[in-house]
Amino acid sequence: MNILHHGARDGVTGSCHELQLGKYSLLIDCGAFQGEEAKSSNDINFPVEPIKALVLTHCHIDHVGRIPWLLAAGFRGPIYATEATASLLPLMLEDGLKLQLGLSDEKCEAFIRLVRSQLKPVPFDCRAQIMLPDGQDVSLVFRQAGHILGSAYLEFTLPDRQKIVFSGDLGPSQTPLLVDPVSPAHADVLVLESTYGDKRHPGVENREQVLKAIVEQSLQDGGAILIPAFSLGRTQEVLFDLENIVVQEQAKIGGRSQWPALPIVLDSPLAMKITQTYQGFKRLWTQEAKARVHSGRHPLDFEQCTQIDSHEDHIGLVNRLKASGEPAVIIAASGMCSGGRIMNYLEALLPDPRTDVVLIGYQARGTLGRELQNGANEVIIQNQRIEVKARVHTMTGYSAHADQNDLLRFVRGIENGPREIRLVHGDRPAQEALARRLSKIKPDAKVIVCANLNLD
Repeated sequence: MNILHHGARDGVTGSCHELQLGKYSLLIDCGAFQGEEAKSSNDINFPVEPIKALVLTHCHIDHVGRIPWLLAAGFRGPIYATEATASLLPLMLEDGLKLQLGLSDEKCEAFIRLVRSQLKPVPFDCRAQIMLPDGQDVSLVFRQAGHILGSAYLEFTLPDRQKIVFSGDLGPSQTPLLVDPVSPAHADVLVLESTYGDKRHPGVENREQVLKAIVEQSLQDGGAILIPAFSLGRTQEVLFDLENIVVQEQAKIGGRSQWPALPIVLDSPLAMKITQTYQGFKRLWTQEAKARVHSGRHPLDFEQCTQIDSHEDHIGLVNRLKASGEPAVIIAASGMCSGGRIMNYLEALLPDPRTDVVLIGYQARGTLGRELQNGANEVIIQNQRIEVKARVHTMTGYSAHADQNDLLRFVRGIENGPREIRLVHGDRPAQEALARRLSKIKPDAKVIVCANLNLD
């Protein structure tokens, strides 16, 4: 058994790991590089012939975005994923094929048909058997990871009974929409993400109050509140909290709240489709979220939320907000401000000091989101220099990733093992900081900082 890392070895995008089992391999994720790491080619620069199956942890582009290149290189094996991931994957890939590669509808449809024919959906906590050509029988179980809908960590049991666990991206604890990950009982080798291996998030329980305070301050000052959000995951979490705030404000008697009249706009056709998928998998929600539904509420599709589909309506709203300065909450992709409809809002409204930009997720190196987060006074958008007078807020309470404490809790909860922990999906400082802490709670484990591996 050997593990090769074809991405996310020393950064947070391009996740792609090869589990070698003699002559044959299993590929875990096949993600695209983003931000500064996008300088790395998305071409498949490793042999495809030995790979007999692709196993997906979840549907974010940095975990699935290289699948078109993998298929172009000749891979035709099964693609194992949870049921929710299998539902989301065609949406995510189709969006990338049209926007990034400019493929026609006909070519997109042909590609999506091919992907669907290879998909093997597996329910959580059920065992799938992967038979390799040489007779090796590998057992696979998906466990809930709490990162986004359908996200999983993977438990492989090899023919020699070794248990290899790939964390994928783990979610933080105590989020209101998705359940917390539960540690595996046994792992001989753990491949662990480390996005926030050197950081601790403010309590998730406070994020709704923080968001409410930002919006209410903006209401006093006027102007739009722009929330760049990934279509998958962050958007649904924000909608969930905004709905709860609106319900609470509407219940106030004799108050003078501005919330019931505040336009909340979801301007992302892809996010609209994904939100529908979230609603179709309510069985994966937390008990708290299910209780809201059972009481007659619609946490992700409430009356005050307007959805914009057409490009014409999108441009019309951008121009209207630029001219009027009226208050509105706008949720649009992409989450790192690296493309999508949010770019038109930023170009039009960043020069307005009444504008608030709320960054709710990780901003990779080399992205516009990172520039704004670092306090840039001027940015380049669509080859235009744009002055930044808007207020920029960072809310880590909406991170979909486990922080250092969550990661340590996950590893501490493994009763049997691991003997080896390989840290991936993190910048070098994050991996090194997490490694120091892991060495204390699992002193018998060999902790490998993959960012420091010499692969030359």
